[in-house]
This record gives sequence, structure tokens and C-alpha cells, in this order.
Amino acid sequence: MDYFLTEEQVMIKELARKIAIEKILPVRAEYDEKEIFPREIVKTLGESDLFGVYIPEEYGGMGYGVFELCLAIEELSRVCGGISLSYAGTALGTFPILLFGNEEQKKKYLPPIARGEKIAAFGVTESEAGSDITSLATTAKREGDHYILNGTKQWITNGGEAETYVVIATTDRTKGARGSTAFILEKGMEGFNFGKKENKLGIRASATRELVFENCRVPAENVLSKEGMGFMITLKNFDSSRPGVAAQALGIAQGAFEAALEYAHQRKQFGQPVSSFQAVQHMLADMATQIEASRALIYQTAKMIDAGARDFSTNSAMCKLLASDVAMKVTTDAIQIFGGYGYMKEYPVEKMFRDAKITQIYEGTNQIQRNVIGKDLVKSLSKKKN
Repeated sequence: MDYFLTEEQVMIKELARKIAIEKILPVRAEYDEKEIFPREIVKTLGESDLFGVYIPEEYGGMGYGVFELCLAIEELSRVCGGISLSYAGTALGTFPILLFGNEEQKKKYLPPIARGEKIAAFGVTESEAGSDITSLATTAKREGDHYILNGTKQWITNGGEAETYVVIATTDRTKGARGSTAFILEKGMEGFNFGKKENKLGIRASATRELVFENCRVPAENVLSKEGMGFMITLKNFDSSRPGVAAQALGIAQGAFEAALEYAHQRKQFGQPVSSFQAVQHMLADMATQIEASRALIYQTAKMIDAGARDFSTNSAMCKLLASDVAMKVTTDAIQIFGGYGYMKEYPVEKMFRDAKITQIYEGTNQIQRNVIGKDLVKSLSKKKN
């Protein structure tokens, strides 16, 4: 479909594609196998200004929005969902500062992220607080002009590699959802260390690690918004970032589809290309249709956000839900089209299948997305009746 991209949007898309083909494609298998964090590729993305695509110009960015960010994520993920996550995960750690930071915080933390000199991460998940982010065990207690943080965050994208972290901690357990607070932390702060690095099924070139706080001293000036806003900041952050997860899933699906289509055209059985068999054609047709439907929903949701829509949580949940389910189905079908070859690591669809799975889980499982969508539908109906 023609989405009538502007010249600038086409430029961003083509630039991300160029980096993906020239820099990521040659190393994706090795980085996946050896769990190598793509530091040199991060540097290239920084030099290309792509890290600043969604950051306002006054803070060193390009001044575009979530839509342009999604275009870049999609193109990078067409080649490697794991390597692209160093880029997409930085946006997850940056949006809270963009949305809730004061002017001093924005001037301090956004420019080096926009230049790609520093990457970011978001720390909310814990062993007993995944989907239920109101049950955080990590605490923050005020002592003079500092807060003292204690606890452990689990499965943090860019953990250990990022220089800037937004972390959610409980400041008053008696207040429930209003008892958590968001803090900006810097790598190297006293009492801030890193624990276990995870050995994952997919996205293996992305660093996933524990954040450990042992009497970590954080200046009170590093509180985002105000005390008690942690839960709200987390929700608003995910609302803005979920189209990016959807774009990652979309890119993985697109890459798998293209590989399957090419293979089906080349592979011969019974004296003819397997693409000539109606069963395979139907699989390809479903793949292409589902991918395009996902793309349309993602792009429209991103444009809603950039246009200043007040409520887009349902749309964000929908595009993340649809695109990640499509990515899982498309990569599964891509392996089926490849047959036995698709199960082998020397062919790319095996890796794409592994990378796709996490998109159904992180930033809110797809079951949680269905909860969000369903509750909003019921709420909307109640409003209409009243």
C-alpha cells in the first residue's frame, strides 16, 4: 500500500534500511549466536542521527515523532529484531523523560541520547511484578536531598549497556497505585549495579539484565514529575512505546515473509517451484494480508499519537497485539514453507521465529493487551448508555 510518506519519512526509512543491509545483515547470525551487544552498530545509528528522530530539535533531535521512529524500527527489524532492540529499547527509556521531564532534566539527558552517545533503558519489571506493576518490591526512601533505592529489577532491555535509566520504585506502599515514583538514574551511581545477564531464546544480541540497587543514592532532583506518579508514567510510557514493539514485530514478519517468498520461488519439488502449489500460495497470501493489516494499524496509531490525541491506549494495545500475533504466525509459516531447511540455523527464518516470540510477551503480554482493549470497549459502551 502507498502510505504517502513525505520526502523526510522516505529518507528515514531508506537510511535505516541501508544500515540494516550494510551493517547488520553481515553480523546478525554471529551476534545472535555469541550474544554480542551491537555497540558499533549503535555508534553508526548515532552518527546517522536516527537516535534523535523522535526527539525535539531543541534537545538535539530531528523533531519528528513516533511514526518516524516506527519506520526506522521496522526497517532495522526486517533484518534483525535483536540488534534493532538496542535502538527501540532506548526509546522506551527516553519517552518518560520526554513526556514528564522538567526542562533541566530534558536538557541534561536528551541531547546525548539524540546523538547516540548514550542509550537508555526502562526499569519496572520484577520477579513478582510483571504484568502487575502495582506490586513492586523495589523501594525508595527519602533522606534529605536524596532517595535511597533498594531492590532488583529483572529482564531489563539494554541493562548494563545503557547509561541512562528510568526506574520505578515504591515510595509509599499504603497508597497502592499512587505509591510508586519514577527516577532517572545514571550508570555508575553509588549502589547501582548489574546482576544476571539472561541467556535467551531470541533477541540474543540485545542485552537483558538485572538492575540491582543496594542503598543506591539518587538525587531528589532526579524524580520525574513528582512523587507518586510512577504508575501513571509507566502506563503513559507503554502507550507511547507499544507502537514501536508492534513495528519491531512487523519488521520481523516482513523479513520472514520476504525470505519465504523468495525461497518458494526458487525451491523445486515434483519438477516445479513450490510457489506454484496452491497450498503455498494461500499461506503466502495470508502472510501478506496480515502483515499489511498490521502495518496500517501501526501507522495510524503512531499518527494519532503524533497528532496529539488524548487517549490512544486502546489503539496502542491493538497494534501491539495484532502485529506480535502476526509475527508469530508468519514466522511459523515461513519455517513451514522452508520445510526442513527452515529449522536449520543457517537459514534466517529460524532466528526470526525465535525473535518474534518475545513481542507477544514484553511491554505487556498479549493477554494484558486484550484486557486493556476489552475494558475500554465495555467502558465506552457504558458511557454511551449513560
